[in-house]
Amino acid sequence: MKALICTEPGRFDYINVPEPKHLPGQTLLSIKRVGICGTDIHAFDGTQPFFQYPRILGHELAATIITTDNPDFVSGETVTVLPYFNCGNCVACNNGKPNCCVQIKVCGVHIDGGMQEILSVPSNSLIKSEGLSLDALALVEPLSIGEHAVKRAAIKEGENVLIIGAGPIGLGLMDMARLSGANVIAMDVNESRLEVGKNKFQIDHLINPKKEAAFEKLADITNGAMPTVIIDATGSLGAINNALQYLAHGGRYVLVGLQKEAFSFSHPEFHKRETSLLSSRNASKANFEQVIHYLKKGQVNPENYISHRFDFETIAANFAGLTKPENATIKAMINMP
Repeated sequence: MKALICTEPGRFDYINVPEPKHLPGQTLLSIKRVGICGTDIHAFDGTQPFFQYPRILGHELAATIITTDNPDFVSGETVTVLPYFNCGNCVACNNGKPNCCVQIKVCGVHIDGGMQEILSVPSNSLIKSEGLSLDALALVEPLSIGEHAVKRAAIKEGENVLIIGAGPIGLGLMDMARLSGANVIAMDVNESRLEVGKNKFQIDHLINPKKEAAFEKLADITNGAMPTVIIDATGSLGAINNALQYLAHGGRYVLVGLQKEAFSFSHPEFHKRETSLLSSRNASKANFEQVIHYLKKGQVNPENYISHRFDFETIAANFAGLTKPENATIKAMINMP
């Protein structure tokens, strides 16, 4: 069967690989959709932590079951996958946090992912489709990243929430924060992405810190109180270091975006706010189920996210262009054979 392998930063190769055999505790999937996310792009760029080459990318998946030993599923059933394969017996797993398992193996990051025709996954990682389309199913994972972060932030009805970064994860955060009752404020230096937030996601408060005084505008939006929650979805060191100034006293700062370097804040500024600093990693099965509920109810529109679509045979030639500003990519989706 054919697989697309990121052999080194900046290079993809289509390679014929053996089809996986069905093993106990595993399910064989025929991959139908793969969403491309920031993790894949960082891997291609060579800026993804926790990564080794060569690697088959892809963890935003929709698939049909070929063979399974999970009694709750049948061959031919459409599913998505919880792609964070945990050990089940470390301190995090034993405390109900398998999303940050000590020995975690994320599909497409630590082990090979879905950019291949057939994929073997743990049978306990399957998630029911609940009648969703293939496109919607492939969006459940990235939207669940946002849902998990919103739950980490413990957002309350009516809170002013600043989300920095209006890429696909940031837009998903905006959707999840909106559904939690937040007054959402979007910040980005990319004007076209802010326009997407306004036109497709009904975000009323938009800030481009390159074009306007961000602190003053935030103060105006929040009547001087400043946002009580800030969520970073950029992974930009400058953005992460800079955002503390925007946080209300007593506020929560949640880091979703990931980069390789150490970040730093002014200790007095951090201390005087009694800041709660949180990271948010991956997502849980409960987050997946909540996102599926939103999608089924029509509270989240998959068409707002998918801006580009490629066949499996053409994605390698087009991958490098996904980050070019002129292409205005939000979410690229791969149609598998």
